[in-house]
Amino acid sequence: MPTGRLAKWQILLTEFDIVYVIRTTMKAQALADNLVENPVDDEYMPLSTYFPDEEVNSIEEVVPNDHPVWKMYFDGAVNIKGVGIGAILISHIGHHYPTMARLWFFCTNNTAEYEACIMGLKMAIDLDVHELLVMGDSDLLIRQVQGEWEAQDIKIISYR
Repeated sequence: MPTGRLAKWQILLTEFDIVYVIRTTMKAQALADNLVENPVDDEYMPLSTYFPDEEVNSIEEVVPNDHPVWKMYFDGAVNIKGVGIGAILISHIGHHYPTMARLWFFCTNNTAEYEACIMGLKMAIDLDVHELLVMGDSDLLIRQVQGEWEAQDIKIISYR
């Protein structure tokens, strides 16, 4: 997920119909020729990087204050350095309880998401949480838990 300046550019450019196409390697002379054929004139205006909602850090579902509920955010990631998972519980009065771990076995991104969710749920059980709003970015996991999609990968069926 892009952050910082990349996220701003992505949001600013969504109003345009831009299609990203991977280009093959361009020789230096071709690039120089292109710049000579298309000089920057006095009418050139750089892209404005003004972003009106600098204070927006996240978008979440609004839960009415008259019904206090705990929230859990979770995420898992796989890269060349290994597998990392994390979860954060936020109490109904705003206390944050973060946790993270490194898995000592290699797995897919989907499995890492399951492990992160399970870690957060175990922490909620340990804290005696009775009502929990669970939020994550894994559409696959959320749809499977809601019963809309079936788990077909034999490695993931055990998590179900």
